[in-house]
Amino acid sequence: MSRTITFNDLRKFKDKLPHGSIRKISEELGLEVETVRNYFGGYNYKEGKSIGVHMEPGPDGGIVVLDDTTIFDKALSILGLEDYPVYKEVEVEEEKERTE
Repeated sequence: MSRTITFNDLRKFKDKLPHGSIRKISEELGLEVETVRNYFGGYNYKEGKSIGVHMEPGPDGGIVVLDDTTIFDKALSILGLEDYPVYKEVEVEEEKERTE
């Protein structure tokens, strides 16, 4: 199943991963490290490939369509999340700020 996310949200998601996560994902899936980095917005195509990602220009860095969410799902599990971005948490934080 595909997933649509803004480029900026995809980069923020990648930045939340602990050190070594990209390497861990690449080893678990049998991919080159640069291929996993490219999935999250990198552009080293001499060392890695582009797999399951389509980018379109637009607001917030553009729109990214992830045709294959295997790498994204591995990253979610590393972070212990079910989904990203988690809009409910943002709405709760904004509500707290308004009431304080």
